[in-house]
Formats: sequence, C-alpha cells, structure tokens
Amino acid sequence: MSSGNLNCSSSQELTRKYQHVVYAVVYTLILLFGLLGNVLALWMFRAYAKETKKAVMFMKNLAVADLLQVTVPTPCVLHAGKVLSLPMRIYYYLYDSWPFGQPLCVISFYLKYVNMYASIYFLVCISVRRCELIMRPLKYNSPRRKGDLLMCVAGWLLVCPCCLAFPLLRTTEQNSNSTDRAASKSVCFAELPMRDIGAPAAGVLLIAAELLGFIVPLILVLACTCLTAGSLRKQTGGAFPDLGEKRRALRMVLSCAVVFLFCFAPYHITMPLDFLVKAKILRDCSTRDLILRSHTVTLCLASLNCSLDPLMYYFTTEEFWRRLSKAELPD
Repeated sequence: MSSGNLNCSSSQELTRKYQHVVYAVVYTLILLFGLLGNVLALWMFRAYAKETKKAVMFMKNLAVADLLQVTVPTPCVLHAGKVLSLPMRIYYYLYDSWPFGQPLCVISFYLKYVNMYASIYFLVCISVRRCELIMRPLKYNSPRRKGDLLMCVAGWLLVCPCCLAFPLLRTTEQNSNSTDRAASKSVCFAELPMRDIGAPAAGVLLIAAELLGFIVPLILVLACTCLTAGSLRKQTGGAFPDLGEKRRALRMVLSCAVVFLFCFAPYHITMPLDFLVKAKILRDCSTRDLILRSHTVTLCLASLNCSLDPLMYYFTTEEFWRRLSKAELPD
C-alpha cells in the first residue's frame, strides 16, 4: 500500500472519529431539549384544539414531526418496551457499534429525513397561513379546520413516500470481498454504503430534493416574510387585523424564516457534495475530509430544528407564552 493511501486512510479515520464525537454531543443536547420542548408544546396546544386562524394545526403537526426524530416506537422490547431513536444514535456514535439490528437502523435513518422534510413543509404552511391571515383577513377570519387538516394529511402523504428514496439509496448487504468497515453490518446511518444507481439517476434525485425540498419552500417562506413585513406600512383604519396582530404575525413568519435558513439552508448546500463523496466520485483526500467535516456540522444544524421549534412557539405565540409564564396550563 502506498504512503498516499495510508495517509488517506488515516485521515478518513480521524474524520470519522470527529463525526462520532460531534454527533454524540449534539444529539444528546437535542434529546434533552427537543423531547421536553415538543411534549410540552403538544400539551399546551390542547388548549387550542379548535383554534385554526393562527396556524395552530400546523404547529401541532410540526411538533409531531420533531418528536419523530427523538422517539420512535418499535416492536423491539428493550427495558421499557419502547426504543428512543436518538439514544440509539448516541449509543452508536459513542460505542461505534450498532447492536439493534439492520431493520431498526433503516427505520431510524428514514425517520430522520421524514422529520426534516415534514418540518420544512409545516414551516411553510405556518408562514403562508399567518401571511394570508394578514393579507386577506376577511377570508381567513372564519374557521378553516377541515382545510388545515386536509393540508396536514396531504403533507404527510407527500413527505413519507418521497423520503423512502433516502434509505433505498443505501445498502445493508455485506460485501464479502471488501475489508472496508463501511461494508460491515455493524455500521448505520450516514455510514451505510451507497448503492450504485448511476450518475443520471443520482442527478435527478439530487435536483428533485434540492428543488422541491429546499428551494421552492425557501422562496415561499421569504415571500411570506416580505409580504407580512410590507403590510406593516399599510393603514388598517381600525379594521382587523390591527397593527399589533400584524407585528405578531411578522414575528412568527420571521421565526420560521430564521429556523429555515439556520437549520436547513447549510445542510442543503453540503448535501450534494456529501453525496459525491459517498458515491466515491470525489476522491481527493483533503477535499473529502473537508466536505465530510462540513456536512457533519450542517447535519447537526438540521437536527437542531427539533429544539428551536418549541422556542419559536413560546416567543411568537402570545397565548402560548402567556399561559406558560403564568402556569395557566390547560386541564
């Protein structure tokens, strides 16, 4: 083996150790704050079961999407009979071993992307709903529970099948002719080896994921932000919505935009590059290491949305923080 290959292998192992440390630390923090925050949010939203004007239905579904990342029920019976997804991820990155079986690995890997793209979908719905309430108050001043419910159902029916592409691009089969650890059945998540699907098919999937999963939602969120901000300059004449309502709506839409840009924009910048590395199209060692280390950070940022969303509810939903701060929790 040449010295170049030895140096490359050594560099890859250092990068892998770096990834495991970062993931273990960040996922532990997400588990602590994300689980508590989203369970509390769902508990608080019980008080607004009939509220539809302020996108509460979408917030509930966003909280459910976030909980998919931190907890997933399985048929496996481990201690309490329920396996937490993030604790298993933390275990894997701490002990460099996956003893829970490949089906559970694939399910956890799949739900990671369901969480991400369901969160993107419902952030867009919240932004559009709050913007429309300000721009077209007469139309959206009446209950629209059925319409919101249909949009939520449509979102899940769209996101769940589309995200199947991510686990289907990976293989859990062991290559007996390879000594690479990635070919071993002990690996999981992003370290699962890629299937060889060819450059054209890979390009189509990447473009679809970037366009439909990021660029179009980004345009919608930014457009809603601009429209809501522009409405502040218009005179209300005492009609609904008043200036205070517009400011609260802008605060909500801005929060959606900040979460979107902070959590999901960096990930979708590095995702195509990471795919090229995993598909072994980019082979330069230094370039590979830089991309893998950068993608580790952006993937952690994407996961942080589980912890940031409850903060968004608290600081932008007046009824939420008023009840929580005064301990007026619903019965």
